[in-house]
Parts: sequence; structure tokens; C-alpha cells
Amino acid sequence: MANIQPFQGLRYNPSKFCDLSDVITAPYDRIHEAEQLRYYEQSAYNLVRIIQGRKTPDDSATNNVYTRATAYLHTWTAEEVLIRDPEPTLYVIEQRFTTPDGVAHLRRGLTAALELTSFEEGVVLPHEHTLEGPKIDRLNLTRATETSWGQIFMLYPDPQATVNTLLQPFLDAHMPAIVYDQVVEPEVEQNFWVLNDPDVTAQVKEDLRSIEPLIIADGHHRYETALKYQAAMQEQNPEAGPDAAFNYVMVTLVSMDDPGLVILPTHRLIHSYSKMDGKALLTALRTHFDIQEIPSLGELQEALDKAVPEHPRFGLYDGNYHLLILKSGAIMSQLLPDRADSFRTLDVTILHELVLEKTMGLSKESVRNRENIDYLRDPLPGLTAVDGGEASFLFLLNPTRMSQVQTCTSAGERMPQKSTDFFPKMVSGLVALPLSGTLKV
Repeated sequence: MANIQPFQGLRYNPSKFCDLSDVITAPYDRIHEAEQLRYYEQSAYNLVRIIQGRKTPDDSATNNVYTRATAYLHTWTAEEVLIRDPEPTLYVIEQRFTTPDGVAHLRRGLTAALELTSFEEGVVLPHEHTLEGPKIDRLNLTRATETSWGQIFMLYPDPQATVNTLLQPFLDAHMPAIVYDQVVEPEVEQNFWVLNDPDVTAQVKEDLRSIEPLIIADGHHRYETALKYQAAMQEQNPEAGPDAAFNYVMVTLVSMDDPGLVILPTHRLIHSYSKMDGKALLTALRTHFDIQEIPSLGELQEALDKAVPEHPRFGLYDGNYHLLILKSGAIMSQLLPDRADSFRTLDVTILHELVLEKTMGLSKESVRNRENIDYLRDPLPGLTAVDGGEASFLFLLNPTRMSQVQTCTSAGERMPQKSTDFFPKMVSGLVALPLSGTLKV
């Protein structure tokens, strides 16, 4: 049973920041050097200084990104740049955006404190594997600041739209704060409400208690980090009760039945590869695929849209466009006899296991380390790279469907790397969850 609670959020003081657009950021893992610089330039109080601070050549055990993050936290709270809500509350975020196909969407999420449970308990399920490096980094930041900063994007089943129906009257009666992430996804409008109605909060909390399992959409590293932090804190504080704040993590809950829930495709660009040219690869693939040459990218996309579960398909560009349709799923059963059928029939599984590894000879380690592969949301840079001789092939995929995410997680499977791209991402900086002391429940 999911234990979801309101909390006294730590957030930017609305009397000092009428517009949060200058201080919010993309999630930490979307902030690279160029984005980090732009966030630093936006405001002296931009959250990037805490969640993805600059490293310097002089960093040491006593002066580093984590100690500086702690210093910013203490200074900003002392200056009342950051303040805590006086009473526990829930928070609502609506994201309005347009997908590459020109369709406008609205997606709603509810931010709350979720009591941590192990994956084995079945309340929260992962759908992707994690890497140790990011978890070490997030654990160091959590230890230093004793705060959960990033939104874990969590999905829950709600086919009757019960929660959104409960929230609607409150949202209609209150004006939201409207902000934009100006760096990574500036085209996404974020509408943010503080849900300070105790009756609505209590009703929403009760309705969510019986809704499970929850599935992590984005934030696997943050959730596993929270479990590690909880274990360490429980060992240090054996007398702490279940209401200790470190037993919780901040999540934004989105219904997996929300019509605004969008998964974009993630294409694979193969570079630094010389074992096969395009002709040899197509010849090798004909054993398991029906292959058609397609005149244009637009026509290839139309062909990809006609995919059926029995015959997964994806595109290949080697200077010409090709449609690859799997002849039979029997090869995947032979190749992966110990895996669930829901995993074997994923487009990304077929591409990685049958094409990249078995046919092209790339190892799992090289794929994991990105030695020969880049992941692209937009195929156009990949096409340009192939045309310019900077890459060998571009594989174009359909997006993973939400139903596939559900069946895989229910079967205990974790999808291959970069199987899903939930769009847009959850921004950081609207609210944070302090992990010291207790959570008022």
C-alpha cells in the first residue's frame, strides 16, 4: 500500500521571486556544461548551484560541489530566499507543451512525500537499470544537504481519473504560478499550485493509498539513492520512528492514464564502427527481417506508424532509408529463452540484442559505455552525421508504449538503456523535501 503524505515544502520565497523561471532547472542529469553555464548566468539564486554545481581544480574534501551546495542552502534559508511552508501540503504541477508532431498536450502531476519501500515489496516498480556513478553523486548531495531536491517522476494507475477530478475544483478556484525552464525545454509552460486545502488533501491522500503499483518513469537513480540514504540514517538513528523524514522521498505522481502522458522515441546513432558497411549489414539482417527501401524520412515515419505487435519494426538510415520488419518472434525466444515475452518483443530489445549485439558484434559493455552509440530524440542530427561520414548508421524507432512499460515492470523486467523518453521532464526548483527531523503525518 502506497503511503503518500503532504509535507512542509522548502521553496523559493514568493515575496522575493514573482517569477521562478530564472531559478528553476531541468533535472540534474539533463544539465551538462553548456546548460550549467546558462543556468549560472540566469540568476545568482538558480538551483543549479545546489543540484549540479561547478567543479573547480581546487576542489578538496572540505571545499567541493557538495560543501558549496550546503553553504548555498544555509545562506539562502538565512536570507529567506528559501522558506518552508508552515503546514504540510501537497503541490500540483501542470505542464502544457506541444510534441514534435504539432499536437498540444496538458499533463498534470501531484507532488508529495512517498514512504520508501523496496522494489521487492511491489509498491514501487522500476523499469530501467541504473549506474553506480550517478547514485554516488546524488547520495553525496543528499548527505550534505539533508534534502530531497529532484522530482521523481512516478506513474500510478487511475483509469477513472479520480485524483484529477478531486483536484479540479481547487485548481479552477486558484491562480497558478506560471513558469518556464528557459534552458533545456523553454517551450514547456509549467503551472504550479500549492494545494493548501486540508479537506482536498485528505481526500486525495486517501484515494492514492489504494492505487498501486507505482512505476518510476524518471528518477531511478534518485529513488535507489533515497533507499541507500534511508538505510544509512536508520543505522545511525535506530530510535527514529516511521515518521522520520528520511523514510520518505519526494515524488511527482502522474496518472499513467493521463491523456497528456507522452513517450517520445529515442533513436540510436552508430559511430566509430567499421565491422560492416551498409550493404553487408542489410545482407546479414535479411535472415530475420523483411527489408524495404523507403524514399524519404516522412514515408519511413508513416511506415513505422503502421507497426503491429506481432511484427515489430524500425528504420535504418545508411545514406538510404530502409524499413526493417521482424519476420517472426521465434528468434527472440531462442535468443532470450529466460526472459519474459513482454521484454523479448520490445523494439529496443530486438534492436539491441538481435541487431547491435548478435549481428553487428557490439558488446553489452561497449553499448553500456556508449563507445559506439549515441541516443537522439531528434533524428535530423543523426541523418546529418551519417551523410557527413561521422557515423555509420542511424536506427529510427517507434516510442515505447505505456502498455509495454506496464507489462514489463509487472513481469519483473527492466528495459534496455534509453527505452523511454517521457516528455517533458519534471523541473527542479519548484519545491524540495527536507529530510531532517520528522514528517508531520
